[in-house]
Amino acid sequence: MQFTEEELQEEVGKLEGWRLEKESLVRKYMFSEYMKGIAFVDEVAAISEAFDHHPHITIDYKTVILRLAADAEKLDIRQAHQFNEAFEKNR
Repeated sequence: MQFTEEELQEEVGKLEGWRLEKESLVRKYMFSEYMKGIAFVDEVAAISEAFDHHPHITIDYKTVILRLAADAEKLDIRQAHQFNEAFEKNR
């Protein structure tokens, strides 16, 4: 089941830090140390494997940007929540 545009906007509004950008959900995560960002990316990879749905990941020193294609929005929303939880553990 796909979300309607209104439902998708509502769900994204519940996701701290995430925004809709064209056909993607996007969030920028900032870390105090480079290696904390790398540990976070390791968790993102494990979560993504479990969902069998993988984000585009950009690492720029202490900044990690995740971009999830919005072709399976219901997966994206659940994944994004798990990515946020991983971020809280790795800050």
